[in-house]
Amino acid sequence: MNPEVSFAHLRRLSDDTGLFEHARGAVPRREHGYCLDDVARGLLVICREPEPEPEAEPEHKPDASLIALAETYLAFVAHAQDPDGAFHNRLGFDRLWHDEPAVGDWWGRALWGLGTAAVRGPAPWIRSAALTMFDTSAVLRSPWSRSNTFAALGAAEILAADPDHAIARDLLADAAELVGAPRADPAWPWPEPLLSYANAAPAEVLIAAGHLLDDERLLADGLALLGWLLDEQTRDGHLSLTPAGGHGRGWTGPGFDQQPIEAAALADACARALAVTGADRWEAGLALAMAWFLGMNDSGVPLADESTGGCCDGLERDGRNENQGAESTLALISTFQHSRNQHSRNQLGRKQHSRTQHTRTPTKGHFA
Repeated sequence: MNPEVSFAHLRRLSDDTGLFEHARGAVPRREHGYCLDDVARGLLVICREPEPEPEAEPEHKPDASLIALAETYLAFVAHAQDPDGAFHNRLGFDRLWHDEPAVGDWWGRALWGLGTAAVRGPAPWIRSAALTMFDTSAVLRSPWSRSNTFAALGAAEILAADPDHAIARDLLADAAELVGAPRADPAWPWPEPLLSYANAAPAEVLIAAGHLLDDERLLADGLALLGWLLDEQTRDGHLSLTPAGGHGRGWTGPGFDQQPIEAAALADACARALAVTGADRWEAGLALAMAWFLGMNDSGVPLADESTGGCCDGLERDGRNENQGAESTLALISTFQHSRNQHSRNQLGRKQHSRTQHTRTPTKGHFA
């Protein structure tokens, strides 16, 4: 299947300031304002588009183009950044910050978005500005593991384009060290006592660090953890994701209030593992993540809403949370981007009859 990537609901959730965090159904809830966490994710998915050009349909005004969204999101990130490199997270609809700058998950996601924009941004000025902002904040470290993990994925984007970028290299190496090695217990090799949220991200950091830092041990550890996590979250041929409350060793499941971010994190990690190794297992994992959104899940209901282009906020025992907030919609877009890109690579591979086996290894090069 070649999934359609729709930005219709993302546009609906966006205005000239940023990206609204919540929605009632598909209607943005302006009273809840914006958060950097989501705006940074929005910047990331826009910059992942291969050619983010204004769309041709006459009903799409130029300021609704993907490039304009990238500009708006980058401006929001810049406004959130404190001179010392920390970030605000919550901006009210009154355009006032409702928190103090810090290095929580939003700091990590801001660096992930900035690292992606620095390499893949749709305009030279966006790439230049994003890199400057990344360098300011990437010298910090967070006391929270996931925050450093998200930041390191932005560092990996930069390091893949510029292997000599010392700030990115140090951040990726430090985050990989914080993730740690798998435990010796084969029943629970996970380096944390609980599976919580965005669980595949630490494994992805180890894979990225192993590949980009030429460390075979880190790469092997990351692939082993991702394989275990994929098995742990697969039931009867479909993904049965860790619920929002998390779980530890001995849990049997299934659990509910499953979040789209979990499927998206698995898709991210499987896409990276596939790019590094070319192994079929990771392509199958990516396909499971996409299928989860389409109804191959514990409740048998789709989370993707073709009529709006959005994604429902959670999988429940008897259905789904019908609200379509920013985090869920961005998770859907991200996952479908990976699936679409893999479909395109497979189509190209079928045309190259002279190549029957190959390993897809990203090229390390410098910024253009």
